[in-house]
Amino acid sequence: MTVFRSRRAVLPHGEQAADVVVRDGRIVAVEPYGDVVDGELVDLGDLVLLPGLVDTHVHINEPGRTEWEGFETATKAAAAGGVTTLLDMPLNSVPPTTTVENLKAKRSAAAGKLSVDVGFWGGAIGTNNSDLAGLHEAGVFGFKAFLAPSGVSEFPHLSKDTLLGVLAEVARLGTVLIVHAEEADALAAPPAAGVRSYRDFLRSRPPEAEHAAVATLIDAARRTGAAVHVLHVSSAGVLPLVAAARAEGVAVTAETCPHYLSFTAEDIPDGATLFKCCPPIRDAANREQLWRGLAAGELDLVVSDHSPCPVDLKNLDTGEFGTAWGGISSLQLGLATVWTEAHLRGHSLGDVVRWMATGPARFAGLDAKGSIAVGKDADLVAFDPAAEQIVDSARLLHRHPVTPYAGRRLRGIVRGTWLRGHPVGTPAGVVLRRERSDAMA
Repeated sequence: MTVFRSRRAVLPHGEQAADVVVRDGRIVAVEPYGDVVDGELVDLGDLVLLPGLVDTHVHINEPGRTEWEGFETATKAAAAGGVTTLLDMPLNSVPPTTTVENLKAKRSAAAGKLSVDVGFWGGAIGTNNSDLAGLHEAGVFGFKAFLAPSGVSEFPHLSKDTLLGVLAEVARLGTVLIVHAEEADALAAPPAAGVRSYRDFLRSRPPEAEHAAVATLIDAARRTGAAVHVLHVSSAGVLPLVAAARAEGVAVTAETCPHYLSFTAEDIPDGATLFKCCPPIRDAANREQLWRGLAAGELDLVVSDHSPCPVDLKNLDTGEFGTAWGGISSLQLGLATVWTEAHLRGHSLGDVVRWMATGPARFAGLDAKGSIAVGKDADLVAFDPAAEQIVDSARLLHRHPVTPYAGRRLRGIVRGTWLRGHPVGTPAGVVLRRERSDAMA
């Protein structure tokens, strides 16, 4: 038995001093501070005890593009950032997770390499509807689709017609479709060769592309009765659409990411392709609207969309946005990034836990994750919320230590991470399977 003692434990009902008792990898009791005298004591003093974060939007890319990112490096970075559970996206690996055989290849590639627990999303590409039931039975957490080109040829996007067919099957299976929501027809041509202007890139992916795609998705969900989730919301104009759909009973949830809550278009210099992501980082007024939506519960989750690539694909030498890979590496930095911005706006660590641990766990149906409570896995994080750090790329653990956060001052440092009560070290993570079908409940 191990006792985690902290004067500041973030529990489901609020922050308080507590002894968290762990046996056989599970939390078996939460007692008043100092009351438990038996067992091995982990005394955290004034460090805050958080539940391990749950990141449901991570691109690991192994197998096939392991030179971009792999299970070993991604999960080490996750643990260093206080993330103890992550769900891997079905594309950028080769093969993509669009059949049961491809899922088996993913799971085989992950064996023996996981510092944290990892589950998998399946992919819906319009031509594999007959494979979705098998993937669902095999334990994927739902299915991902694009409404605009994904950036890789082996994972095509859905048309409006194929979206309806996919959602009919998703509804039949009782699962969820998570969607990259940009309308292909509303996107402009990417900036031409040699163009270094961030404003030109931003104009090529206008907010109207997000709004149109979300409207299409909601209409299709309404017609089929399927549950849908809007990935990486960058335009706050999406939020009224989601709120109105919920009010009429459509099962729709939405997430945003640390980079949309932190950076602003005004501060991105030309040629700074490290900031390229799709949908793009928008202006400061939009960022504040996203924060208001998060506070109001219009956004359900904050997850990383960690999407790394080899350094040369970022065009750091030329600064050309048109052909640079769109993705931001932040898996290790999400907690500190969100806490830095949340603290400035008067939010509590309990809010951050709700957005980054409890909410994602509930959304994915991970009943054993996301909070410090009896019966949950003892996935725990010691966090120093007042300490500051200057992001040093050389200390990042994902495969290619490049990130737009380099040199940024962040508030909060992870001092320790435990998976099922044990310090993260040798690979002890497991492959997760969907625990229940009603993940949206």
